Amino acid sequence: MQPCRLYIVGASGSGTTTLGRAVATAWSVPHADSDDYFWLPSVPPYVQARPVKDRVVLMLSMFVPRAAWVLSGSVNGWADLVLRQCDAVVFLSLDPAVRLSRTRQRELIRREGEDIDSAAFDEFMHWSQSYDDPQFHGRNRAKHEAWLDTLNCPVLRLDSSRSVPELCEAVLSWEPAQGTEE
Repeated sequence: MQPCRLYIVGASGSGTTTLGRAVATAWSVPHADSDDYFWLPSVPPYVQARPVKDRVVLMLSMFVPRAAWVLSGSVNGWADLVLRQCDAVVFLSLDPAVRLSRTRQRELIRREGEDIDSAAFDEFMHWSQSYDDPQFHGRNRAKHEAWLDTLNCPVLRLDSSRSVPELCEAVLSWEPAQGTEE
Protein backbone atom coordinates (compact mmCIF):
# COMPACT_ATOMS: atom_id res chain seq x y z
CA MET A 1 0.00 0.00 0.00
CA GLN A 2 1.27 3.44 -0.91
CA PRO A 3 1.10 6.25 1.66
CA CYS A 4 -2.37 7.77 1.61
CA ARG A 5 -4.97 9.29 3.91
CA LEU A 6 -5.67 6.28 6.12
CA TYR A 7 -8.17 6.01 8.97
CA ILE A 8 -7.70 3.22 11.54
CA VAL A 9 -10.79 2.63 13.64
CA GLY A 10 -11.92 0.15 16.28
CA ALA A 11 -12.95 -0.13 19.90
CA SER A 12 -10.96 1.33 22.75
CA GLY A 13 -8.16 -1.14 23.46
CA SER A 14 -8.13 -2.69 19.99
CA GLY A 15 -4.80 -1.08 19.12
CA THR A 16 -5.78 1.68 16.72
CA THR A 17 -3.27 4.19 18.11
CA THR A 18 -0.44 1.68 18.28
CA LEU A 19 -1.01 0.51 14.71
CA GLY A 20 -1.54 4.09 13.54
CA ARG A 21 1.83 5.13 14.92
CA ALA A 22 3.54 2.10 13.35
CA VAL A 23 2.07 2.69 9.88
CA ALA A 24 2.75 6.45 10.03
CA THR A 25 6.35 5.76 11.03
CA ALA A 26 6.80 3.24 8.21
CA TRP A 27 5.40 5.76 5.73
CA SER A 28 7.15 8.79 7.30
CA VAL A 29 3.84 10.68 7.44
CA PRO A 30 1.99 12.42 10.29
CA HIS A 31 -0.01 10.36 12.76
CA ALA A 32 -3.06 11.93 14.41
CA ASP A 33 -4.94 10.34 17.29
CA SER A 34 -8.58 11.31 17.76
CA ASP A 35 -8.18 11.81 21.53
CA ASP A 36 -5.72 14.63 20.89
CA TYR A 37 -8.46 16.51 19.06
CA PHE A 38 -11.50 15.39 21.04
CA TRP A 39 -10.16 16.35 24.48
CA LEU A 40 -8.83 19.66 25.74
CA PRO A 41 -5.41 19.32 27.41
CA SER A 42 -5.88 18.89 31.15
CA VAL A 43 -4.51 17.28 34.31
CA PRO A 44 -5.91 14.73 34.77
CA PRO A 45 -6.42 14.06 31.05
CA TYR A 46 -9.67 13.26 29.25
CA VAL A 47 -11.89 15.42 31.42
CA GLN A 48 -13.25 18.16 29.18
CA ALA A 49 -14.23 17.67 25.55
CA ARG A 50 -13.18 20.28 23.01
CA PRO A 51 -16.15 21.81 21.15
CA VAL A 52 -16.86 19.86 17.92
CA LYS A 53 -16.23 22.82 15.63
CA ASP A 54 -12.86 23.46 17.28
CA ARG A 55 -11.86 19.79 16.90
CA VAL A 56 -12.55 19.79 13.19
CA VAL A 57 -10.90 23.18 12.60
CA LEU A 58 -7.81 21.94 14.44
CA MET A 59 -7.68 18.74 12.36
CA LEU A 60 -8.14 20.71 9.14
CA SER A 61 -5.24 22.96 10.06
CA MET A 62 -2.90 20.30 11.44
CA PHE A 63 -2.94 17.39 9.00
CA VAL A 64 -5.95 17.00 6.69
CA PRO A 65 -4.55 19.11 3.78
CA ARG A 66 -1.48 16.85 3.50
CA ALA A 67 -1.26 14.23 0.77
CA ALA A 68 -0.81 11.38 3.26
CA TRP A 69 -1.48 10.82 6.95
CA VAL A 70 -2.77 8.23 9.40
CA LEU A 71 -5.68 9.01 11.72
CA SER A 72 -6.45 6.58 14.53
CA GLY A 73 -9.27 6.33 17.04
CA SER A 74 -12.91 7.14 16.55
CA VAL A 75 -14.16 10.34 14.97
CA ASN A 76 -17.41 8.93 13.60
CA GLY A 77 -20.31 11.25 14.22
CA TRP A 78 -18.31 14.43 14.69
CA ALA A 79 -15.63 14.64 11.99
CA ASP A 80 -17.45 13.65 8.81
CA LEU A 81 -15.65 16.40 6.92
CA VAL A 82 -12.33 14.74 7.81
CA LEU A 83 -13.58 11.22 7.09
CA ARG A 84 -14.62 12.24 3.58
CA GLN A 85 -10.92 12.89 2.90
CA CYS A 86 -9.88 9.29 3.66
CA ASP A 87 -8.57 7.08 0.88
CA ALA A 88 -8.86 3.83 2.86
CA VAL A 89 -10.00 2.51 6.24
CA VAL A 90 -8.60 -0.21 8.50
CA PHE A 91 -11.07 -1.67 11.01
CA LEU A 92 -9.56 -3.45 14.01
CA SER A 93 -11.51 -5.97 16.03
CA LEU A 94 -10.50 -8.01 19.05
CA ASP A 95 -12.07 -10.51 21.42
CA PRO A 96 -13.88 -8.37 24.03
CA ALA A 97 -12.19 -10.02 27.04
CA VAL A 98 -8.72 -9.43 25.59
CA ARG A 99 -9.62 -5.90 24.57
CA LEU A 100 -10.93 -5.01 28.03
CA SER A 101 -7.83 -6.48 29.65
CA ARG A 102 -5.64 -4.35 27.36
CA THR A 103 -7.73 -1.27 28.10
CA ARG A 104 -7.49 -1.81 31.87
CA GLN A 105 -3.70 -2.28 31.68
CA ARG A 106 -3.27 0.81 29.49
CA GLU A 107 -5.33 2.99 31.81
CA LEU A 108 -3.45 1.82 34.89
CA ILE A 109 -0.11 2.54 33.19
CA ARG A 110 -1.33 5.98 32.06
CA ARG A 111 -2.26 6.86 35.61
CA GLU A 112 0.73 5.30 37.37
CA GLY A 113 1.75 7.44 40.31
CA GLU A 114 -1.54 9.37 40.27
CA ASP A 115 -4.51 9.06 42.54
CA ILE A 116 -7.03 7.11 40.49
CA ASP A 117 -10.61 8.29 40.71
CA SER A 118 -12.16 4.83 40.98
CA ALA A 119 -15.64 6.04 40.04
CA ALA A 120 -14.34 7.68 36.84
CA PHE A 121 -12.17 4.62 36.08
CA ASP A 122 -15.11 2.25 36.59
CA GLU A 123 -17.33 4.47 34.42
CA PHE A 124 -14.73 4.46 31.64
CA MET A 125 -14.34 0.68 31.82
CA HIS A 126 -18.13 0.24 31.66
CA TRP A 127 -18.23 2.56 28.62
CA SER A 128 -15.44 0.54 26.99
CA GLN A 129 -17.22 -2.75 27.70
CA SER A 130 -20.44 -1.39 26.19
CA TYR A 131 -18.84 -1.23 22.72
CA ASP A 132 -20.01 -4.79 22.07
CA ASP A 133 -23.62 -4.03 23.04
CA PRO A 134 -25.55 -3.06 19.89
CA GLN A 135 -28.12 -1.24 22.05
CA PHE A 136 -25.51 1.02 23.64
CA HIS A 137 -26.13 4.64 22.59
CA GLY A 138 -22.45 5.59 22.48
CA ARG A 139 -19.73 4.24 20.20
CA ASN A 140 -20.42 0.59 19.51
CA ARG A 141 -19.48 -2.11 17.05
CA ALA A 142 -22.89 -2.20 15.38
CA LYS A 143 -22.59 1.52 14.54
CA HIS A 144 -19.06 1.04 13.23
CA GLU A 145 -20.15 -1.92 11.08
CA ALA A 146 -23.11 0.03 9.67
CA TRP A 147 -20.82 2.97 8.87
CA LEU A 148 -18.25 0.70 7.19
CA ASP A 149 -21.01 -0.63 4.92
CA THR A 150 -21.63 2.89 3.61
CA LEU A 151 -18.07 3.60 2.50
CA ASN A 152 -16.97 3.97 -1.09
CA CYS A 153 -13.31 3.53 -0.19
CA PRO A 154 -11.54 0.22 0.48
CA VAL A 155 -11.77 -1.31 3.96
CA LEU A 156 -9.27 -3.73 5.48
CA ARG A 157 -10.56 -5.69 8.47
CA LEU A 158 -7.94 -7.06 10.84
CA ASP A 159 -8.03 -9.09 14.05
CA SER A 160 -5.75 -7.11 16.32
CA SER A 161 -4.75 -10.12 18.40
CA ARG A 162 -1.83 -10.33 15.96
CA SER A 163 1.44 -8.60 16.81
CA VAL A 164 1.96 -4.96 15.86
CA PRO A 165 4.63 -5.86 13.27
CA GLU A 166 2.23 -8.40 11.69
CA LEU A 167 -0.62 -5.89 11.62
CA CYS A 168 1.63 -3.19 10.20
CA GLU A 169 2.86 -5.57 7.50
CA ALA A 170 -0.75 -6.49 6.65
CA VAL A 171 -1.52 -2.80 6.07
CA LEU A 172 1.71 -2.05 4.20
CA SER A 173 1.28 -5.03 1.87
CA TRP A 174 -2.45 -4.42 1.28
CA GLU A 175 -3.48 -3.55 -2.26
CA PRO A 176 -6.67 -1.49 -1.75
CA ALA A 177 -7.44 -1.42 -5.45
CA GLN A 178 -8.60 -5.00 -4.97
CA GLY A 179 -11.43 -3.80 -2.72
CA THR A 180 -12.60 -4.72 0.74
CA GLU A 181 -10.72 -7.46 2.54
CA GLU A 182 -11.45 -9.38 5.69
